Amino acid sequence: MPVRIVQSQQNSRLKALRRALAHPGRELGSPVALEGPNLLAEALHARLFVPTVFVAQGSEHLIEGLSLPPETDVLLVPKELLTSALATETPQPVAALVEPFPWVWSDLFKGFDRPAAALIVVLAGVQDPGNLGAILRSAEAFGATGVVSLPGTVSEWNPKAVRASAGSVLRLPLVSASADECLAHLQQAGVKVWTTAVQGAEPAHRIDLAAPTALLIGNEGNGVPASLAGRADGALTIPCPGPVESLNAAVAAGVLLYEASRQRALEDAPGAAR
Repeated sequence: MPVRIVQSQQNSRLKALRRALAHPGRELGSPVALEGPNLLAEALHARLFVPTVFVAQGSEHLIEGLSLPPETDVLLVPKELLTSALATETPQPVAALVEPFPWVWSDLFKGFDRPAAALIVVLAGVQDPGNLGAILRSAEAFGATGVVSLPGTVSEWNPKAVRASAGSVLRLPLVSASADECLAHLQQAGVKVWTTAVQGAEPAHRIDLAAPTALLIGNEGNGVPASLAGRADGALTIPCPGPVESLNAAVAAGVLLYEASRQRALEDAPGAAR
């Protein structure tokens, strides 16, 4: 594990870090940026390749327990120099460039530890990175097999989205696609597509979400675009007895994913009924 001291803000690796933070995920196949020792540890645990680690001078102890591969370059950087390259208000003294896994469509239809019916979240214009990260975290927690990001959705590698996902973005299969490509793949795989709606839809608990399912999660302000919702197989809603008209996108996704997980657990229990 070679360690090099970097003193110049013109260093090519520091420039790559700034680029990855400023334009997350723009170039397919390019490294993405992570900030903090916890996310770095998650990336290593997920067996992602980490070409470069940046450590502020005086904080070397934060990476001492990490099993960095010998081909990883560790750059020791003055704290002020590293801080100037990072995007957060309170930058951490550790950052890294990571090569994300090149997920393909077939990855989205597999279960994590056993054969399972597909459970896919389709992000249709989710723009708040905190919401996107929270959705990814819920998706992994409740056994979703993958996520599709449609045009208009914020990058999953946005620093705020990465932090909000608590590492799920590193492990959960995710592809970006047009609406036409997405629907074609889902139809071919026999996955039923459900749009989310506030009115005129079936309550989620009355719908068979144990079957191969895709959930359309729309924009925070406008919901799922009408042109896309009209191509879904059906519409579902979350009954709310309180006076609130609708739920936050991340909360709604979490509730629906929990309901799908609940139904699937009951289906696995012999003799149980939903």
